[in-house]
Amino acid sequence: MLSDPKKRAEYDARGFAGVAGFSPQDLFGGIDFEDIFGGLNFDFGGGLFDTFFGRRAAGPPRGANIEVRLVVLLERILTGGEEKLRYRRPVACPSCRGARARAGTQPRKCERCGGSGRQVTTSERKRGVTLRQITTCPACGGEGRIIDQPCPECSGRGQVEREETLTVKVPPGIEEGAALRVPGHGMPSGHAGGMPGDLYVIIHSAADPRFERANAELWRTETVAVADAVLGAKLKVPTLDGAPVTVTVEPGTQPDTILRLRGKGLPEFGRRGRGDLLVRLRVRVPERPSAEERALYERLRGLATRSG
Repeated sequence: MLSDPKKRAEYDARGFAGVAGFSPQDLFGGIDFEDIFGGLNFDFGGGLFDTFFGRRAAGPPRGANIEVRLVVLLERILTGGEEKLRYRRPVACPSCRGARARAGTQPRKCERCGGSGRQVTTSERKRGVTLRQITTCPACGGEGRIIDQPCPECSGRGQVEREETLTVKVPPGIEEGAALRVPGHGMPSGHAGGMPGDLYVIIHSAADPRFERANAELWRTETVAVADAVLGAKLKVPTLDGAPVTVTVEPGTQPDTILRLRGKGLPEFGRRGRGDLLVRLRVRVPERPSAEERALYERLRGLATRSG
């Protein structure tokens, strides 16, 4: 389909002859190929329009990106700050600088494909139709060059694996599963002189025996005795700020009642203020009451029966 009505009319009336003078940009410039094909997991590197019509960005292609998981404590998410990250990744061989050939030597151009990395077979059919079949050069594997003396340090791979230590700045209230981008710390390019990809640090909250995280809110479960639920009580609840907070259990509190401690959760990422700490109350019923406890519960049941 042509994006311009006039060009489309020319094509409808005269076929390819009607658009013979137009460039690919003229014909398809109004179509967002990234929007159409971007969800199909194609990695064309440099844009779909460039791939379809032969225009690519200057220079060797970049390396792939890397994702690394970083687990941080809730206290770090509360305050923000720096975290150490250790991970392993391939880097360009320092001896050959990714060229894969022994230092002091140069790869030679593949004679079979002339350095293009491709073999083109042309055949002509009837009515002037010419077919071209393009395949990967079997001699150089599509690289267009042949390495006679591989680098001994990397065995001709052009890469060696290294362990790196980075300091990552975690912003306060960062969301679960959010990614921090560290440019230039991904996989090296497969071509000499190419830029490495990026590192994406995926942040996850460490498991905490005191709280469960739900975005900026924290949840905690407290268990109270039947007598405290009936008569009321005071509870000390831990917080991420360090000092516990005393909360009141009102007389007649029912199971699964939720008490809200405002502003005692995590920071709202990108906004001011903090979430809340929600305390769910559970009532503990004795499983094996003593004889004295059982007698008291019998009296309570009798009182309830007479009052009902």
